[in-house]
Amino acid sequence: MIFRRAIVQEIANSAGAVFSVLFCIVFTQVLVRLLGDAASGDVDTKALFSIVALSTLTNLPLVLTLSVFIAVLIALSRAFRDSEMVVWFAAGQSLVAWVRPVLRFAIPVAGVVATLALFVSPWAESMIAEARQRFEHRDDVSKVTPGRFIESAASDRVFFVENLDLDGARVKSVFASQRNGDHEIVIVAAQGNVETHADGARFLVLSHGRRYDGAAGVAEHRVLEFERYAIRLDSAVEAPLTNSNARTLATAQLLADPSPRNLGELLGRFGLPIAAVVLALLAVPLAYVNPRVGRSANLIFATLLALIYLNSLQIMQASVQRGHMGFGTAVWLGHAVAIALLMALFAHRIYLRRWLPHWPRLAARTGSEP
Repeated sequence: MIFRRAIVQEIANSAGAVFSVLFCIVFTQVLVRLLGDAASGDVDTKALFSIVALSTLTNLPLVLTLSVFIAVLIALSRAFRDSEMVVWFAAGQSLVAWVRPVLRFAIPVAGVVATLALFVSPWAESMIAEARQRFEHRDDVSKVTPGRFIESAASDRVFFVENLDLDGARVKSVFASQRNGDHEIVIVAAQGNVETHADGARFLVLSHGRRYDGAAGVAEHRVLEFERYAIRLDSAVEAPLTNSNARTLATAQLLADPSPRNLGELLGRFGLPIAAVVLALLAVPLAYVNPRVGRSANLIFATLLALIYLNSLQIMQASVQRGHMGFGTAVWLGHAVAIALLMALFAHRIYLRRWLPHWPRLAARTGSEP
């Protein structure tokens, strides 16, 4: 009991630190990527932080899976380096005795991973897709980003503003270009504001500017100075919000429509909780530290195996979605190979080391070289 409690406590302490580091890395990467999208006008700045939170939420299953693996690896590697494992071995505990405390910690975490992967992540993905679609369907001025050219929804006008108020109702240093065949209109104005009429029509009302009217390739243009000029804005597109990506569909919807695309997504959702348990068990034999090789050799080898395992699951998921592999084969193949490797590593660490002390005597009896 003391042995199991000590191991679980050690793994839990390591898992907390590892999860914090991985979470900060993922959050920073998501934030930087979405800030770039917002600067490019691809993401609504008003919904930026909610999208960052939702995107981080979608990465939590993988973060938790890796956290369990790294935590077990670090905890047991430290025990090998500090000779704690020698004490436990001398007390009659074999390497297999670590399986139960590791499972005691890994299975609840795998349950959290399953909940996130099957229910929470699809909901977060659908909310992100909905926010992006709503932003794409907004009217022209609502999508304007200061200092960047924005094309209208009808692709016949281009807007540019230098400054934009926080409420988005007033703009300054406005440039607008509209082309209809060979006829081109260019409008520049010092400022403008958005007005909504009683019938719901929205206009960009410019003040103190000029309008240049002419044909492309012709030197002569008509110049018109104005105090007030209104441009009718394209209305927001009232298109239905669609979930074309399998990641945005609920698990029940995927089960109801077992197409290759949906089966591949199901494979990924069910695979992560299983991978969390398998990786935690793989970390037990992989945590062995050979002082003559170096402290980091086992960490490099373990990380390489974990990456190969997780990447193989993604490859099989893509193969199912493309119809190159059946769901019934892919659902067990990657995990079966990992479990076979797990058993081989345990056999190598336990049984082979039992035979090695007897090898010199066997060699002497047979007259062969060790």
